[in-house]
Amino acid sequence: MREWARKGAGLLGPRHGRHAVSADQLDALALPIGDDGVVIGVDSEGQPAVLGLNRPTPYDVVFIGGLWTAQVIALRAAATGARVAVETGRPQSWMQMVHAMGGGQNGLAVYDVGRVPPQGTSAGTPVLVIRDCGMRPPRGRVASGPWQSVLTLLPYLSPVAPRLIRQARLVGVQRISPDEAAELGRTMALPQAVSGSLPTLPDGVTLWCADRDRQYVTTQPTDAEIGLLGTPRRMD
Repeated sequence: MREWARKGAGLLGPRHGRHAVSADQLDALALPIGDDGVVIGVDSEGQPAVLGLNRPTPYDVVFIGGLWTAQVIALRAAATGARVAVETGRPQSWMQMVHAMGGGQNGLAVYDVGRVPPQGTSAGTPVLVIRDCGMRPPRGRVASGPWQSVLTLLPYLSPVAPRLIRQARLVGVQRISPDEAAELGRTMALPQAVSGSLPTLPDGVTLWCADRDRQYVTTQPTDAEIGLLGTPRRMD
């Protein structure tokens, strides 16, 4: 046996000083939690835009936009290992996805409005609940919690939108009318340049807002997503 290997110890590697901290320093260490997010597209610089849905704290998202983007998010969340529960008044719009994913056995299940059962979430089995309940989603039993995020899909700016936006940690907006853009600008205190851009957003582009951070994201589908859902579109 050569000198650079030791029995039972593998190859001899480079020598580094040992890394150690005292017990008093342990509180200063922080480990990233929930950084394995869902790639929802690319930003204005072409860099991946990641949405961290799997969190140990409650996380509410309001998405004012099209079903196509919400379904892409659902597919990609399931691909990361999350279970997706869809509460919807139009189950037929989700059945193609359910069948493509194995009849609900591979991470996506569809329920009628008000019929979503407890999901039994944990760090190992995070859940994304998508509420596709129309313009006025009812106050349901589904709520965000540890390892359970809730995304509420609104096709347009509805009368309940201001309340939902105030409760949300993240808001996504796709193309809306000039009147809706002006109203949303007042509700969210958006700069004029930002609210003025909303009526002209192309299909597949979303403005994501969290506190004072704003980012335009373009969702670029894969070939498999196009085969299942078609090309990006704002209208359903």
